[in-house]
Amino acid sequence: MAHRTPRSSYQALTKRLNLYTQGAPPSELLYRILAMLFTEKEAELVAGLPIKPFSAEQAAKNWRISISAAEEKLQRLASRALLVDIQLNGKTEYVLPPPMAGFFEFALMRTRGDIDQKLLSELYEQYINVEEDFVRQLFLIGKTQLGRVFVQEEVLSSEHALHVLDYERATEVIETASDIAIGLCYCRHKRQHQGKACDAEMDICMTFGNVAASLIRNEFARRVDQAECKELLNKAWEQNLVQFGENVQKEVSFLCNCCSCCCEAMIVAQRFGHEQPVHSSNFIAQVEPNCSGCGLCLAACPVKIISLDAEHADGSGRKHAVIDEELCLGCGVCVRNCRINALTMQSRTSRIITPVNSTHKVVLMAIERGKLQNLIFDNQVLWSHRALAAMFGVILKLPPVKRILASEQIGSRYLGTLCEHYDAK
Repeated sequence: MAHRTPRSSYQALTKRLNLYTQGAPPSELLYRILAMLFTEKEAELVAGLPIKPFSAEQAAKNWRISISAAEEKLQRLASRALLVDIQLNGKTEYVLPPPMAGFFEFALMRTRGDIDQKLLSELYEQYINVEEDFVRQLFLIGKTQLGRVFVQEEVLSSEHALHVLDYERATEVIETASDIAIGLCYCRHKRQHQGKACDAEMDICMTFGNVAASLIRNEFARRVDQAECKELLNKAWEQNLVQFGENVQKEVSFLCNCCSCCCEAMIVAQRFGHEQPVHSSNFIAQVEPNCSGCGLCLAACPVKIISLDAEHADGSGRKHAVIDEELCLGCGVCVRNCRINALTMQSRTSRIITPVNSTHKVVLMAIERGKLQNLIFDNQVLWSHRALAAMFGVILKLPPVKRILASEQIGSRYLGTLCEHYDAK
């Protein structure tokens, strides 16, 4: 057997991370980050874990150790939010979250002394905001992105409010969540260690469902009820923060409250807006004729896509706001800041399609990124019939072009036959 070096353990972990749809391009910076979060032995063990949720029994089999020893190692990883432990019907399953949204953020969702958070923040900043490979892979490949913007409900007219679907409301996410957790905003916490954080609320990062339950259990976030979470949402609106959440209709797992200066999603939208790195809401801001050109909306816009235009070509005369409709996120922050009601939210001419659930989202992202075969043929574990049925069920409901791509990626005659029979119906 070849001699394994510390670097090779982190290379193996990187390879495992990149089997999933949301990976992390290999680089020396990434290896330094992983070395701060995982020991060499942990990196080697985690590299052998399945993509889908797994039990301690499965980990023990993969690692060739006893179940009790595997449980101890898994719980140690979960206690540091490197794994998410899911408790259902008296049983515990584990899943390795992606770097983002996942264990990158979790490492800064609370203050802790077991790692150097200042150094980690500096490495994150270099890897994410200076080097471009990570954000390009995360936000700029394919048409299905990991997150979407929620319109701020208070800015909608009574007419438009009637047409907002439940899953488009941040309040609906809160009201339907099984568990709600609040932690530190990873983005502002990271910038705080660099002396660059703004004054926006820090303790306001929202997670829901199984992820929230795991973070609460392992003391990375605190449990709150619906009322307190809605109070924080109102505070976020008042501070002109944008709601950016998981790009699914059902069981949204996270809802970030983003500022324009610290938060990764808004920074990426400012840098690469024409490549549509995040999904907008189904609304768009419009300027009314009574605009006075005061400029308040320019400062409030989280992605800086509003400008002032003059009445005359020489720059003289009355000024008015101009919105770049191609780049507008439809968040409604500008509307909240207009003192004379010269900005309104209107429905987009064509609706933004949102995946139904996380399985639907992951399958779409995997097809677009050429990784579908990794999900179906997870080389760490054989999928159950139920898991395969769910996966194929999503694929069969896709548009024909994407089903063809899926069939080509997995090279499956079985799926091709299924697609032919489905189209014949």
